Amino acid sequence: MSAASAERSHDERSHDERPLIAEANRLMDRLPGYRVEIIGGQLLVTPPPDVPHARALTKLMRPFITAGLDDGETEVLQGIGLWLPTDSEDYAIPDLAVVEADIDDHLIENNSYDPDCFRLVLEVTSSNWKNDLKTKVAAYAEAKVPVYVVVDRKHQRVHVLTDPSGDDYATHRFHSPGQQVTLPDSIGAKVTLDVAEILAAGQARGDD
Repeated sequence: MSAASAERSHDERSHDERPLIAEANRLMDRLPGYRVEIIGGQLLVTPPPDVPHARALTKLMRPFITAGLDDGETEVLQGIGLWLPTDSEDYAIPDLAVVEADIDDHLIENNSYDPDCFRLVLEVTSSNWKNDLKTKVAAYAEAKVPVYVVVDRKHQRVHVLTDPSGDDYATHRFHSPGQQVTLPDSIGAKVTLDVAEILAAGQARGDD
C-alpha cells in the first residue's frame, strides 16, 4: 500500500467514514438557515439568528473594519468554519472572526479552516447561550485561538478571554455597559468596543 493511499486527506474520506459530518450536512439541508456544529463529538444545532443578533454583528464589524483589519494581512469574516482539535470530526462556526488573509490556502474539511489562521473569534449569544459561555470556551482554548469575545445578551455584558491554556483561557474579563473594551494588540490593530452600544444593538427595539 502506498503512502498516498494510506494517508488520505480529510476531503477524500467517504461519508461512511465521517458519520457525524454526514449527519450535520443532512441537518443543514433539512433546516436551511440553522447553524450546525460538532463540538466534543456532539452535534450542536442553533436556530437562525434574530434581527437583534444580526444588528449586533453589524455594529461589531464596524470598529474592526475601521481599524484596517479587513485589508492587508487579515480579513473580518462572518460564519466561517473553524476546524477543532477536540475530536476527529469537530468544527465550530463562530459568528465573527479576524483571520489571516491567506485563509483560503488552509481549508481542512467541510468548509472549515485551520485554527492557526484565526486571530480572534466572536460569538453573540442566542437562546443556547451556555454553549458560547462553556462549551465553546473549552473548544476555542484547545484550538489555541488567541482571543475569544462573547457578547452576552443573556447577562448584558461582554466577555474577553485571552491566553489559551489547555481547555480554558488563563485570562477572562467581563465588561458592563458604560465601559469601553480595548482588545489585545495581537489581533493586528487597536480595536475598542463600546459595551453599551453593542448590547443595545442586540436587544429588540422597544425592549426596556
